[in-house]
Amino acid sequence: MILPIVIYGDPVLRVKCKPITEVTEEIRKLSQDMIETMHNARGVGLAAPQVGIAYSSP
Repeated sequence: MILPIVIYGDPVLRVKCKPITEVTEEIRKLSQDMIETMHNARGVGLAAPQVGIAYSSP
Protein backbone atom coordinates (compact mmCIF):
# COMPACT_ATOMS: atom_id res chain seq x y z
CA MET A 1 0.00 0.00 0.00
CA ILE A 2 1.38 3.40 -0.92
CA LEU A 3 1.46 5.65 2.13
CA PRO A 4 1.01 9.43 2.11
CA ILE A 5 4.32 11.26 2.50
CA VAL A 6 4.18 14.14 4.97
CA ILE A 7 5.84 17.43 4.14
CA TYR A 8 7.94 19.92 6.05
CA GLY A 9 5.97 21.53 8.84
CA ASP A 10 3.96 18.43 9.78
CA PRO A 11 4.12 17.97 13.58
CA VAL A 12 4.99 14.25 13.31
CA LEU A 13 8.38 15.27 11.93
CA ARG A 14 9.23 16.84 15.32
CA VAL A 15 8.04 13.93 17.51
CA LYS A 16 10.71 11.86 19.25
CA CYS A 17 10.46 8.41 17.68
CA LYS A 18 9.88 5.20 19.62
CA PRO A 19 12.54 2.54 19.02
CA ILE A 20 11.50 -0.70 17.38
CA THR A 21 12.30 -3.38 19.94
CA GLU A 22 10.68 -6.36 18.20
CA VAL A 23 10.04 -7.11 14.55
CA THR A 24 6.36 -7.98 14.37
CA GLU A 25 4.07 -8.63 11.42
CA GLU A 26 2.90 -5.01 11.75
CA ILE A 27 6.48 -3.77 11.41
CA ARG A 28 7.13 -6.10 8.45
CA LYS A 29 4.00 -4.77 6.71
CA LEU A 30 5.02 -1.17 7.44
CA SER A 31 8.47 -1.88 5.97
CA GLN A 32 6.99 -3.30 2.78
CA ASP A 33 4.56 -0.37 2.48
CA MET A 34 7.43 2.08 2.98
CA ILE A 35 9.50 0.39 0.25
CA GLU A 36 6.54 0.54 -2.14
CA THR A 37 5.95 4.20 -1.22
CA MET A 38 9.62 5.08 -1.73
CA HIS A 39 9.74 3.43 -5.16
CA ASN A 40 6.49 5.11 -6.18
CA ALA A 41 7.95 8.50 -5.26
CA ARG A 42 11.18 7.64 -7.11
CA GLY A 43 13.06 8.06 -3.85
CA VAL A 44 16.26 6.52 -2.57
CA GLY A 45 15.38 6.44 1.13
CA LEU A 46 12.47 6.95 3.46
CA ALA A 47 12.15 7.20 7.23
CA ALA A 48 9.03 6.21 9.16
CA PRO A 49 8.28 9.79 10.29
CA GLN A 50 8.11 10.80 6.63
CA VAL A 51 4.99 8.65 6.32
CA GLY A 52 3.54 9.82 9.62
CA ILE A 53 4.84 6.97 11.84
CA ALA A 54 7.00 7.85 14.86
CA TYR A 55 9.28 4.77 14.86
CA SER A 56 13.02 4.47 14.55
CA SER A 57 15.41 1.56 14.30
CA PRO A 58 17.44 0.82 17.44
